[in-house]
Parts: sequence; C-alpha cells; structure tokens
Amino acid sequence: MNQETNAPSPTGAHTDVELQGRFLELADHIKSRLHGGEDFLAEFSAEKSDFVRFNQAKIRQAGRVTQRSISIELVDGSRHSSAGITLSGEPTTDRARVDAAIEELRGRLPHLQDDPHLLFSREVHDTEAHGRDETPDAGTALAQVLDAAAGREFVGIWASGGIYSGFANSFGQRNWFSSHTFNLDWSLYHRADKAVKCGYAGFSWDEAEYRRRLDAALVQLEVLAREPKTIAPGKYRVYLAPDALSEIVGMLSWGGLGLKSHRTKQTMLIKMVEEGWKLHPAVTLRENTKDGVAQNFQSLGFIKPDSVTIIEKGVYKDCLVSPRSAKEYGVPTNGANSYEGPESVEMDAGDIPEAEVAARLGTGVLINNLWYLNFSDRPSCRMTGMTRFATFWVENGKITAPLNVMRFDETIYRALGEKLVGLTQERSFILDASTYYQRSTGSWRLPGAMVDDFTFTL
Repeated sequence: MNQETNAPSPTGAHTDVELQGRFLELADHIKSRLHGGEDFLAEFSAEKSDFVRFNQAKIRQAGRVTQRSISIELVDGSRHSSAGITLSGEPTTDRARVDAAIEELRGRLPHLQDDPHLLFSREVHDTEAHGRDETPDAGTALAQVLDAAAGREFVGIWASGGIYSGFANSFGQRNWFSSHTFNLDWSLYHRADKAVKCGYAGFSWDEAEYRRRLDAALVQLEVLAREPKTIAPGKYRVYLAPDALSEIVGMLSWGGLGLKSHRTKQTMLIKMVEEGWKLHPAVTLRENTKDGVAQNFQSLGFIKPDSVTIIEKGVYKDCLVSPRSAKEYGVPTNGANSYEGPESVEMDAGDIPEAEVAARLGTGVLINNLWYLNFSDRPSCRMTGMTRFATFWVENGKITAPLNVMRFDETIYRALGEKLVGLTQERSFILDASTYYQRSTGSWRLPGAMVDDFTFTL
C-alpha cells in the first residue's frame, strides 16, 4: 500500500472524477495488453483519509493517508490468476507496473488447473455513483470535539475522508463508487477497566448531536465513580445497546449467512434453515447495500441488489450467494462477496422509546458494550462473551451502580427470540472503525434490544 503521513498526495488524480478517469484509462490499457482468448477483471481501491489520535482531550498524532491499488485477474478459459498492484498515481509508472503484472500472470496460467467453480459476469452492467462529500473539515470538527471534552480523560481516534472503488472487465463493463464519511471512535476513561466507550459516525457532522452524546456519556462516567457492584450468576433482564447488539449480530456474519455455510451445514442458523426455528416477529435483518457505505458491485462484476432480506419478521428468508457458490450449487448469485458476509447490516426498529429504556428495564442490567464473543454451541447458535466498559445495574428504573465484568452464555433463539421484550424506536448508525489495508466500509444500522432472562454464568 502507498501510505503517506503528513505528506502531500501523490501526483495527479486528486478528486473523485479524476480518480475515476485514471482508473478507466488504466482499464483500457489492460485490455490493450490481452492476447487472444484472454479476459481480465480489475478491481480498483483508493482512499484519502485524515486520521487523528488523541488522549487527555489533546491531539497526540495527526496524519493523512492517500493510497490506491488495483487487483487484476487474468482469465484464460477456466484458468485464472490474480495480482495486486500498488499504484503511484503517475500514469507511465502505473502502466509499467500493470504490464509487468500481466506478463507474470500470463506465465502462471499454463501451470494451473481448470477451476470448476469459476463464475464471472459476462453481461455488461455499468454503474456510477459519486457520493456527496458533506464530511466536515477535520480541523473544525476536532476543535469542537476537544473543546467540549476539555479537562476529561478523553481518548480515541478520528477518521474522515473519501473511499473509492472501481471495477472493469474485458467485456467493457465499468463501475464506479465513492463514499465520504467521518468516524469518531472515543472513550471517556475513569480508571482500571472502567470507561464509557462511544462512537459517532456519519456523512455530515452535527456538533449538537456530538455534544448530546458526550453529555450522555458524562452522566454515565459519574456513575462509574461509584463503588462497583458484583451480581451473582443467573438470569436477568438486560438492555443491549446498539453497540452491544452489533457484536452479537456480527457473530452471525461469521460464516452464518452465506449459501456455502448453509449447504455444508456449518451455519449457526441451521435450525432456522432446516427445522423452521424462528426469532421474535420484531426481528427483520437485511443486507441494505443501498443505504450503506460499501460499493454495490463486487470483484467478479456482479451487481448487488439494493437489499437482501435474511430474516423477515423472525423467519429465515434468504442468504448471501457468492458467484463461486452459485456455480457450485447451481443457483443464481446475488452479488455477495467471496466470504458471503454482509457489509451493510440493518435491523428494523421496534417500539420502545430510547428515553424509556431505564424505566422499562425496571431492575436489571444495562449493557453498552460486549467483547471476546465466541460460540459455545454453534449448531444451537449459542454464544459466550464478556461485558465491557460501562455496564450498569439498574434498580427501579434508575442507574445505581457500575457492574464488574460478567460473562454471558446465551442463544440467539432466546435473546432475539422467545425472550426478546422489544427493540428501540431509534437506531444507531455504526461504522466499522477498522483500518486494515484501508478504512473499512462495513456498517450497521441497529436498534437497542431489551431481553428477559439473559444468562450470566460468571
């Protein structure tokens, strides 16, 4: 990857349209280098991001990352090989790198076996989506962030900017997608393992919304200063905030929502798929590509539908189907990625006002975050994990004390099924803060969930 910190952007292609133009020129160049019978698939990826790390409500590190790369798949019949190339932004240099990669791939093909599950789109479906850039100036937004947090043990990371994706193939298909977001991932730290972890992500910055979230966190921080409470193992009514629920829903994405896992019976939803088990009627889960921040095409040229409903009103409906699985099992693809995991997860809202959560909880546990999740019984969709950060004991509708860390062990069929009390009317937009290779475009749009008889084991 071509990463630069505190350095100017590479030569050329600074804007969305200019990046697209450079990619299209490179795609035409790749096509001109093909020999008879060869095809190509090319996937372009780029970002221009501002990153800032801070603690004690002060900036400790700031930088800008500008990078671009292209992955080329050379295909001859049913044989194929791929290579990833870092791009410099200088056309002559990039064409030379592409030429060298194609020659290397061409040399590999005679030594490879035919791939019986190779499937790529041969129908041309051009798309072009330029996301509106409403992200704030990082300097202005961060001044507001740190001014409001002054004097606090405020730690976290800010990331903002544009993410760009493109696809091209030898049949003439051209696709382009860009999105512009910000993500403020932060915590107010008290001591030891006691902190309030928060996030604020989106497309346009709203200082009032940030201050609302900060004020709510400060209220919880005051409670963290009280003597922590330890509760006995057992079953309790709990409220899972959207961030906590995202960890549970994220586990379903771990080899559970794709056709391959269903046909090989490795999905943790096997009882829903084969035995008709159901969740609560309030639960509708979908991959909502239209309203996410990830591109609507994938590396083999297939276009994703706007939405794929996975669970509808508690009943299993559909799964994500990659081209390879489609070829292997003889079904149509819905444009899923190779690992058949969702990138833009959405759950429908419920009818519990967020302002009434504590009152409706009555006496129980308010859980803001979970971590260390794993399956304790995969076929039964049973998970175990730990509470983390600001988890509170609520008594008679009032938050009274922080709770020491607890381990839970619970199934989806109980937590989002027979024991689900309800979901909140409000939903949170959660943007994956991962920055492996480049900023993630994974997202969740989730309500909070109130659950009866949630099982704590330690």
